Amino acid sequence: MSDNLNEINCPACHNKMTKIYIPELKINIDICLDGCGGIYFDNREMNRFDENKEDISHILEAIKDKKFIEADESETRVCPVCGHNMVKHFSSDKQEIEIDECYSCGGIFLDNKELGKIRAEYETEEERDKAVRDDILAVIGPELEGLKEYRPSILKSIFDSIFTKFASM
Repeated sequence: MSDNLNEINCPACHNKMTKIYIPELKINIDICLDGCGGIYFDNREMNRFDENKEDISHILEAIKDKKFIEADESETRVCPVCGHNMVKHFSSDKQEIEIDECYSCGGIFLDNKELGKIRAEYETEEERDKAVRDDILAVIGPELEGLKEYRPSILKSIFDSIFTKFASM
């Protein structure tokens, strides 16, 4: 899905969101600058900002010296782009940060300060992927105990099919 250029309202506090243009990526990020400080990422945009090595200077500049209101995080959020209910889930296997995602258009909404917390979870995407693989192995490992000599190829096949499935979503 392409960058949404329409004006949208914040899914948390319903104030108008401000588009912050990121020239290096040629995309707009929507930030609730006059409300709760939440950030809305169109489909696949967040993965360009979730690691420490990725530049968020434009976002930090936009929110600098701003005071934000508290948003009710228990409320069901409605996607400001397509109007479907957003689904709450954890940002990683650590299950520490709950985010809102639209399964219809792929948009992601982060409450104020959640982007910084997500960036602090893992240094790299590879580290994040390894944690997921380790969790899967902890679940399926006992099932493969009798197949030790075939374990690497079986695990590779399982991981490949799981990651292929998730990548196509």
